Amino acid sequence: MHPRDYIDRTDGKPALIMSGSGETVSFAELDARANRVSQLLRSRGLKAGDRIAIWLENHPRYFELVWGAYNAGLFFVPVSTRLKPDEAAYIVRDSGAAILFASCDLDHAGIANELGNAVELLVVGESYEAAVDHQPSTPIEDETRGAAMVYSSGTTGRPKGVTPKQVPAPIGELPQLTQVLIDLYEFGPEAIYLSPAPLYHTAPLKFSMMVQQAGGTVVVMEKFDAAAALRALETHRVTHSQWVPTMFVRMLRLSDEEKRFDTQYLRYAIHSAAPCPIAVKEAMMEWWGPILYEYYGGSESVGQTAIGPEEWLRKKGSVGRAARGILHIVNEAGEELAPNETGLVYFEGCGGFTYHNDPDKTARAYSREGWGTFGDIGHVDEDGYLFLTDRRDYVINAGGVNIYPQEAENILSGHPGVVDVAVFGVPHPEYGEEVKAVVQLLAPEEAGPNMEAELIAWCRDQLAHNKCPRSIDFETEMPREPTGKLLKRLLKARYWPATS
Repeated sequence: MHPRDYIDRTDGKPALIMSGSGETVSFAELDARANRVSQLLRSRGLKAGDRIAIWLENHPRYFELVWGAYNAGLFFVPVSTRLKPDEAAYIVRDSGAAILFASCDLDHAGIANELGNAVELLVVGESYEAAVDHQPSTPIEDETRGAAMVYSSGTTGRPKGVTPKQVPAPIGELPQLTQVLIDLYEFGPEAIYLSPAPLYHTAPLKFSMMVQQAGGTVVVMEKFDAAAALRALETHRVTHSQWVPTMFVRMLRLSDEEKRFDTQYLRYAIHSAAPCPIAVKEAMMEWWGPILYEYYGGSESVGQTAIGPEEWLRKKGSVGRAARGILHIVNEAGEELAPNETGLVYFEGCGGFTYHNDPDKTARAYSREGWGTFGDIGHVDEDGYLFLTDRRDYVINAGGVNIYPQEAENILSGHPGVVDVAVFGVPHPEYGEEVKAVVQLLAPEEAGPNMEAELIAWCRDQLAHNKCPRSIDFETEMPREPTGKLLKRLLKARYWPATS
């Protein structure tokens, strides 16, 4: 199963539609463009196992880049367009990418200055077309399956690349997880899939690719807008879609007139990436019907759970049973726990990833038995349904996007007036969490709204805005142990309601 296989079988149905512009790309056009990218990569000396990076907004050229790299056996590294040039350049350098494909609408001059001559820069809308358009549109002779290498991190430092285990395989041979999801959600040539989220995120990119692998059409929103998303469902007769809970909240807040669009063709509204409040999911089911399908997974692909709407109505709050791998709940001593006991969630049988350049972090992701974990806390009930209750680390999850506090803490601690700082997530009615900072000042009398605004601006000048605190409180002394360890949990507990 590969997009190429559907050139003559889809009766002219496009592989890609851009929701805003209406631009379409047929399966034949996608294959020819991807072949040119593969030829370009080989002409630059890149071979299977090498890496490229993509710093591009939701754009019709995105898929030719990822499929060109995939067909050439390369790792392709999606880079968030919300990052500043130095943040993006770190990922490009750390990944070992030989070429960066960057948007002409981003600060490509800034990232070029950061990278110097170490990485070739091809700008989509400028130098990229000049480099690729004259390449042959035929497949390269040594095609082999590539993979995405996405960046993720914990609370203690820079992002880390999640490198899947690469086994040489034909481009049409599906990875196990891809086949599981295609079967689970009935993707096929009749599928029309709406992707409202940025393609640099793992799930939107991988799901879009698997829809094309199954011969379906992907409708990509250039940018999420609640009313526009509903319009796209009607206009394109969408059958499948994927969301994060924040999008549900925004659509539910629309007026009745704005909600008038027809969603009768929609059979699967898939969601993940962040916990969905029970009330929000109930409201969406009342509106759209019992078509909400949830899964729990992650970039590391150590395992997967899934739950359908009828199951969820019986097990409200669950993220489902194992769809890939065997679930285990383990305590801090590494002992497996009984049903309904809370501990660290592990999956057996799906390991194989590494954190690029970080063997210690890789080792922490596996148990002594070789089971893998995403680092989440939860319990499994007597029927095998997983319920998540917390995260092992203090990763902030805002609207389905993971934010890592250490980055903002490092920036804020560099302010001349700051003695100590802690950053963590606090409740937000729409996003689930928002970024909060607590700061100890050198001159406590300067605490107040003006200093709060100054520190937020300081952070935003050096870091992507979504990673920066939206509010700052001040303390005369931070809670630290004699060893110097910051007791962040004591600060965070002030902002979260007590749980039994």
